[in-house]
Amino acid sequence: MTVTLADVAARAQVSPATVSRVLNGNYPVAGPTRERVLRAVADLDYVVNGPASALAAATSDLVGILVADIADPFFGIIAAAVQSQIGSGGGRGGGERLAVVCATGGAPERELTYLTLLQRQRAAAVVLTGSGTEDREHTGALAAKVRRLEESGTRVVLCGRPPLKDTPSIALPFDNRAGARELTAHLLSLGHRRIACIAGPEDRTTTRHRLEGHREALAAHQLPDPAPLTVHASYERGSGYHAMQELLSRDPDLTAVVAANDSLALGACAALRDAGISVPGDVSVTGFDDLPFSSDAVPSLTTVHLPLTEAGQRAGRLALGQEGRAGEVIPVTGELRVRGSTGPVRAG
Repeated sequence: MTVTLADVAARAQVSPATVSRVLNGNYPVAGPTRERVLRAVADLDYVVNGPASALAAATSDLVGILVADIADPFFGIIAAAVQSQIGSGGGRGGGERLAVVCATGGAPERELTYLTLLQRQRAAAVVLTGSGTEDREHTGALAAKVRRLEESGTRVVLCGRPPLKDTPSIALPFDNRAGARELTAHLLSLGHRRIACIAGPEDRTTTRHRLEGHREALAAHQLPDPAPLTVHASYERGSGYHAMQELLSRDPDLTAVVAANDSLALGACAALRDAGISVPGDVSVTGFDDLPFSSDAVPSLTTVHLPLTEAGQRAGRLALGQEGRAGEVIPVTGELRVRGSTGPVRAG
């Protein structure tokens, strides 16, 4: 049965006129009301301007790139790389595509909202970047939305996040476990045993995978559960600073810190410096991602290099349909970069 504008209005508990205003964007609507309408559109899979069968054969030249924070170099590098491929043309049907970057702020509901809007615009492709959420309900809703996008002719690529089960999306997941395992093994090889961890937000897949790799390396050396020396924090420099202060209060004699990304690692280094603790003379610090500032830091940061540009470029080609097949999973591995922020455990 065809879903109507009235059905959406009833689901969102607003008038049909309000639904029309939200969909047409020609009249201001309060934020919460707008979100409720777009959620109803997504839940009911309401399609504007005719039946879905007609839209399936008539996608636009638009490609959506979803990022958590465009100001974060991690996402900026990937988005720029995706756009470099999309702007070159050569996709299905030929011609160039228009890339639109959508910043979700890390909010799962915004991710679904943007996907709904891109579906309405009949986007040729969507590239979702970065970590996925650990929320099972959201993951189910996201998978359902991806299936609907693919059915209407939109190609979906996941760059840097795990694959979505039972969907035709193509995934380029980063091997975060292996990278974290190698980082911790590097510290262990230098004699460190009191190793703390600044993990990312608890609700992110990237956090879980990097923490699992860290724990696997410790377990291989029969070291105790690292939970007492693990602090979760948002992926920001300031959060790394405060997390490092918390870790020092728990164990002033720790000798190394594994941070979930480079920004957290720089914050940790700043906190150690302000406490009169030298890096790496007293405490070694590692990051993850190898963002451009990592090699310029003082000391330069030991980290795992992720090929963000190459992954983004490939995601762009996959989005254009130049390569790849539905449901394919293409793992992306990192490489340990040993620099000045790590050294042998201090004597005594």
